[in-house]
Parts: sequence; C-alpha cells; structure tokens
Amino acid sequence: MGGKVTCTLGEVKNRADFIVYWGGNPAECHPRHFTKYTLMQKSRWLPRGRKDRTMVLVDIRETKSAKAADIFLQVRPGCDFELLSILRAMVRDEPVDPDAVAETGIAYDVLEDLVRRMKSCRFGCMFFGMGLSMTRGKHMNSAALLTLAAELNAFTKFVAMPMRGHGNVTGADVIMRWQTGYPFGITFNRGYPRYNPGEFSTVDVLVRGDCDAAFIIGADPGATMPQPAIDHLARIPTIVLDPHVTHTSRLARVHITTAPAGIAAPGTAYRMDEIPLPLKPALKSPYPTDEEIVRRIREAVATRPFWMPEDSPQMTTEQL
Repeated sequence: MGGKVTCTLGEVKNRADFIVYWGGNPAECHPRHFTKYTLMQKSRWLPRGRKDRTMVLVDIRETKSAKAADIFLQVRPGCDFELLSILRAMVRDEPVDPDAVAETGIAYDVLEDLVRRMKSCRFGCMFFGMGLSMTRGKHMNSAALLTLAAELNAFTKFVAMPMRGHGNVTGADVIMRWQTGYPFGITFNRGYPRYNPGEFSTVDVLVRGDCDAAFIIGADPGATMPQPAIDHLARIPTIVLDPHVTHTSRLARVHITTAPAGIAAPGTAYRMDEIPLPLKPALKSPYPTDEEIVRRIREAVATRPFWMPEDSPQMTTEQL
C-alpha cells in the first residue's frame, strides 16, 4: 500500500469530530492550530465546536498539549511502531499478544476504547509530528500511521496529515513528487530518480559520510540534524543560500545572502495540507532571489568541462 488518505484543513475544521495528535505538541509548535482548525471552530456539522469534538494526544511525555486533550496516551519511547501495529490488528479484529501490548506502556482496555472511538466517529483525522517521524522507526512509523488511517476507512471517514516543523517543507515534498514521483529520500546517482528512505534521506547520507559536497537552500540542518550529520557538513564544502546567518552558514565554506521569500521575492508556499499560497513581495531587496542564484550557478556549471579523475575510464560525449 502506498500514498495517504488526506484532506484540506478546511474539511478538518468543518467535519472532523475525532482528532488524534501523535508525536506532536501543537500547543507550543503550532499555537493557532487548535483554535483555527481542529478544536474550537464551530461549523454546520459541529455546531457546538469543542463540545462536539474528541481529542486524543499520543506522546512519550505530558506536554502543554495534554491539557487540551480528552484522552492522553503516554507511549514508551521507541514503541510507536509497535503501538500502531497493535492498533491496526485491533481495527481488523485480529488477536494481539498481551506482552506486546504491555511493552507499549498502555493498557489493553485503553487501546480497545480508542479503537472503538476511532471506528465509530463520523470523521477522524490523525496529525503526526517529528516525535513520530524522527524517532526509532522513522519513515516506517509514518507509513504505519498512514496505513492505519487508510484501513479505518473501511468503517468511517479517516484521514492523516503531517504537522510540518519548518516553513514550506510541504512545498519541497510537493515539487519532488511532481518532478520524480517521490516526496523525499531520492537519489539521482544512476541518472534517474530512485526512492529509498533510510538510505537516500539527507540525514542518513550525511551521517554515513556518503556525500563530499552540500548545497543547502533555505534550510538550517545545522540547527536540527544529529551531531554526526552536522560534523560531516563542517568537513565538506558546504554552500548555503539563506536570507539570514544560520547555524549552517556558520560552518559553511560559502554563504550567499538572498532575498527573503514572500517579503522581497515572489514564489509559492504550500500549507501543511498542500494548498498552494502565492507569495507577492511587499518590499524590494538588494539581494538576488534563490531562483536567480541557482540559475546562475547552473549556467556557470554548464560552461565548465566535465572533470574526471585521471585513473577513471574514458567516457564519450554521448555517455556523458
């Protein structure tokens, strides 16, 4: 099974009566999410707003978001995949191992009640954050949750959506899907796109030291990635395009200041539900845009002869 069952935030606001946040803390990371889209909004189908909705929070510790939840499930660190697999089995009325349930840190009757609520709601939505996607299991955790949401559609309407951690991450995924058919974890080293999260993902490539140069546009991996990845960025030639001085630009060989998108540069940003939002610049900037810099670099590279180590086998122009 591939892909995801999703919707717009407008549909969540108007129809979702059962909300699950998994591995996220929207009260602090997305402070208007509750009031604008999920909990407080009233609609034709949910006229009483908060009273018509049930919110579940799944996390390894109690955060500020737990105060807004009707049900808080504290899963043991590193057991998200096991818990999702158990929920998938319970949704299909398959037997589960009591010892496996105990390992998650959540009682069987609590999970049974959760499954009953998920199957009986009118419109359910699961939001998942980096607490799920960046812990042990990584992309497999996300795949298990997306599959759970898809399987719940045999009983009711259920969707899933990632809670994005940085600006326009969704835009990067959308463009890569449009260009290659895959959202992330892509390599072009054979001349065509290949997809394998865990092998070709940026963090994994950097931690293994598989790349000998890095070109970073509008991101700050030096502030968020694991230390081995940051150390490798400091060892290799790293080029950064960013309007501001960041942790990454401090360790880079080259930092090029660019016009800030949406303020001095036009473009398109994608909301977390993949709705495109056109950005119109309000101010002028003396700095070039990211697009202009990348185009100029591409043109400069195209004019240079292809370099190859002397001991490499000779290739013809057609092979290049």
